[in-house]
Amino acid sequence: MAVPAAVMLAVGLWRLHRGGMWRDEAVTYQVARRTVPQIWRLLHEVDAVHGLYYLLMHVVLGAAPGRPGEVDLRLPSVCAAAVTAGLVAALGTRLARPRVGLWAGLMYALTPLVGHYAQEGRSYALVAAGATGATLLLVRAAERGGRRAWCWYGAVLGLTCWLHEFAVLLLLAHAGTLALARSSGRVWRGWGCAAGGVALSLLPMVVVSHRQSAQVAWLREPDVETAQELLRQYLGPTDGVYWACLALGLLGLTRLVGRRGELTLVAVALPLAVLPPVALMLASQLTPLYVDRYVLYALAGAPLLVALGADRVAGLLGRLWRHGTATVSRSPVFTLAGVLALVLAFTHQLPLLRHDRVAGTRPDDLGAVAEAAARALRPGDPVLYLPAHARGTQLAYPADFSTTWDVALAEPGPASGTLYGREVGAGTLRRRLAGVDQVWAVVEKYALVSGYRPRLSTERAKVAVLNQQFVLREEIVVDRVALRLYVRPIRGEEGRAQGAGRWGLVAPTRRQPHIDTPPRP
Repeated sequence: MAVPAAVMLAVGLWRLHRGGMWRDEAVTYQVARRTVPQIWRLLHEVDAVHGLYYLLMHVVLGAAPGRPGEVDLRLPSVCAAAVTAGLVAALGTRLARPRVGLWAGLMYALTPLVGHYAQEGRSYALVAAGATGATLLLVRAAERGGRRAWCWYGAVLGLTCWLHEFAVLLLLAHAGTLALARSSGRVWRGWGCAAGGVALSLLPMVVVSHRQSAQVAWLREPDVETAQELLRQYLGPTDGVYWACLALGLLGLTRLVGRRGELTLVAVALPLAVLPPVALMLASQLTPLYVDRYVLYALAGAPLLVALGADRVAGLLGRLWRHGTATVSRSPVFTLAGVLALVLAFTHQLPLLRHDRVAGTRPDDLGAVAEAAARALRPGDPVLYLPAHARGTQLAYPADFSTTWDVALAEPGPASGTLYGREVGAGTLRRRLAGVDQVWAVVEKYALVSGYRPRLSTERAKVAVLNQQFVLREEIVVDRVALRLYVRPIRGEEGRAQGAGRWGLVAPTRRQPHIDTPPRP
């Protein structure tokens, strides 16, 4: 257990300060730094599904010395990923043998998808740790029985579901495990009581999050390619590693069912790896809910199957070598050979891991946007955020905007119980903009597309006023955000402002180089 945990810790800490936060991390950062009553008020409006995580991060960031930064935000995920690697090793050791646990834990630690979310200031690595711990507690409760064991299982799984409600799909995986083990009625009753307690405790979360379902309206139905991509992420994104792991994983399925009541490693790992993502993909055909990070915890089943397949190959080679004796198959030579194979796989995927730790490889880099704003903005400059959630850059890096004037803001996020603050009405915004000769606009790139029609009247007023009363003088593009300086036209430019000034079509008189995000691996 210790070796995979230490390797995962090293991989997670490697270049942890890769650069600025991206927008999801920025939400964690700015919400966790609010007071507990302010967080509680926010959860009634948005992000109830992350409520427990925000409260946890409130404690973590509050305990950080000085002003907390990106490293403090990501450290809990690194530690959680290290714990998960150790728990995967514990499952393999308990249900098979120590070298299976060692190989499975190391494979988990060296999987690029795990390394990616180990460096995210979000809840998914913590959910994976809780789900793997609950699976280990399921094995213990099913083998030993007793009310106390089932209470521990239910408590850990319940807390995990409160970190993210889609962890409740783990109940399907655990039911599949008990079915493959042909468990006794006593075991089913113990599990049923624990599962019922988890489901009942989660009802308030389900009710509130259902009212907030508009937050995931951007999701689309998963298809066959989505499933294939998830399988590749589980086993390895490069072809050589993927096909080798797929072959070993299939070989690990040769003993699917053991004796009645026996929990084999396959009975635990296969439902864990398959049932949660399949269930979420099927449900998403009706209401799109699937994102790979929502079922990151299911990945723990894949390295267990691969390690079990590798162990069977080692046993076969040992018997062939010594003409039917299994002594050699238990030799440390095979264990070290498996570790060497994992090192080679890690080396093969090292460019992907290195690239993932470069600034700008996430969907956006708000730190880079804030740096560009700090260079361009002057004290007292009016700033307009379009749409309102573009204000996330200012909330994550307030020092770079501390002397500017937020033209549209009526009430800050903490006081209004919202993520990005409450803005003034369209009429008030027009009166405020009437008194300025220039304004900086922080604009999401999709809002620059011709034909963009925002739903809110204040957002429409921003577009209309900038188009009708200002001309574009300067533009700086960083990732998916554009910083645009708009000025009132001088005499003779009125026609240009109103005629040629369609949204997104006025060319700036001076343009900074475009900074784009490199593609994700």
